[in-house]
This record gives sequence, C-alpha cells and structure tokens, in this order.
Amino acid sequence: MRPSMKREKGFTLIEIMISLALGLIISGAVIQILVSNSVTDKLNKAVASAQESGRFIVSRMRQELMMVGLYDVLDPNISDLGGLIDLAEEELFLQTHPVPVPGDFVARAALGAQEGGGAANSDRLVVSLQGIRDCRGYDLGYNTVANPDQIFYVVNEYFLEGDELKCRGFDGRFLRGQKAAEGHNGHAAFTILDNVLNFQVLYGITDANAVDERSRPVRYIEADGLAAAYAANSQVVALRIALVIKGEGEVNLEQAETFKLLNEDTITAPDTGLYKEFETTITLRNMSNFVRGSA
Repeated sequence: MRPSMKREKGFTLIEIMISLALGLIISGAVIQILVSNSVTDKLNKAVASAQESGRFIVSRMRQELMMVGLYDVLDPNISDLGGLIDLAEEELFLQTHPVPVPGDFVARAALGAQEGGGAANSDRLVVSLQGIRDCRGYDLGYNTVANPDQIFYVVNEYFLEGDELKCRGFDGRFLRGQKAAEGHNGHAAFTILDNVLNFQVLYGITDANAVDERSRPVRYIEADGLAAAYAANSQVVALRIALVIKGEGEVNLEQAETFKLLNEDTITAPDTGLYKEFETTITLRNMSNFVRGSA
C-alpha cells in the first residue's frame, strides 16, 4: 500500500494582499489616533499653562493693587525717619497721588502711569501705598533687627519688557527727594510673569460734583487723562487691567487669534500659538474711603 499523502494548503496571493491592506488600514488608524492624541495633549497643556499663568498674575496683582492708596498715619510701625518726615503731609500726598503721573517725583520725573499709545503698545502702571516691602519683596533698608516691621511709603511700577511682565519698587521718600535710596538693588526690575503679549490699564475716576456717589467711578480713562482728572478734583478709585498670555508648548492653530483689550483696537497675535485673554476690575477701597472722608 502507498502511504497517504495530505495536501498542505497556504495563503493565496489574494488573501495575502487583503491581509496587508487590512494591516495598513489598521496601522494608519492607530497612527492617526496617536497623532491626534499628541496634538490634543499639546493643546491641553497650552491651555492649562495659560490658565495657570492668568490665574496667578490676576490673583497677585489684585492682592497688591487693592491696597493702593492705603496710608494709616496712626500705625505704630510707620517710620518717620526720626521725625524728618511730616506724616500728615505724606499721607495727603500719597492719597492724592495713588496713581502717580510723570512730574510727581523730583528724583525720577519721568516715573508715572503712562499710556502705551495704541493697542499694540502696552501701558505702564505706577501705584502708591503704605507697606513693609515693595513689589519685589525688598524692605528698602527700613526693616532692622530692632524694628523688623517698619512701614514706609512704597511706589510700585508694572510694565511689559519684551514678553516679560516686570515690577520695580521704590521708596517714595527717595522719589520725593527726602532721603537716599537704600537696599534697592539698583532699582532693578524683576520678572513676575513670562509669555505676556500685551498689558493694558484703565483708571476708574470719580466725579467731584456727584455728591451722593462721589466715591464711585463714573468713567474709566487712560493714563494720559489722569493729570487733568486730578486737576478737576477727581480721584482714582478703581483699576481695570487686561493681559494676553501665551500658553506653553508647540501649538499651531489654523489662524492667529485676535483680541480686543479694554477700550483699545483689536490686536492680532504674532503667530498661531494659543493665547488667552484675562481681565479684572479692582476696587480701591482705601481710595473710596478717602474720597468719602474728604467730602
């Protein structure tokens, strides 16, 4: 008898081609999902970083700016430099110049709130208050071992340099020519936030003739209108600030985003990255109380 022979069957060419085609389709789908997930991940990270930066800077500036105009002449920790400073006169000067304008200080005549001059140019904010440190954390030579919590006249400046929002602090008494600057690190500006595209400010002013509501803002003006407002006995009792912040990472949207900050014209982002706009209004309660008290 002959041994039985079994026929061994393999894949036909058509079956192999179908298998390869199905494999390519599945591989393409997987790759597309991975690419999509990567893009989504980058977008989420950019959104998260912009949101985090926005919340941080709004919280920080609100905390610092809401104290603008603060001055308590009866505070036992306030320094009068051994009787050299007339605290009542300093209180009046600070509270009538809560937002200094150029020309207010003899040591730095150019220092003051300034309008950027167009939507593409950021504003410069300068504020006055009573405190133990400037916006950089410097005590400017006041706090000693014997007197660790001395309070003095602080002037803080906020401005955009490149894409960095910076702050710089001064001793108001140095600015007024009453003493030499101390512990100021050359008045160097510190960066408080990166990736900022634009920074704009409006100032809510009172109407000196509105007796019933003279401590409330009747309109918001730009920095170049402050001197005239002060001359008309109006006062700054609120601030509106707006920023555009870029999210981190390589994100390319279909087209560059556009923004309209406060009363400025529309601006367009310089690239197709992800940008977020943040805006807040800050009531200056110390100034509102001062205006009511001086009625």
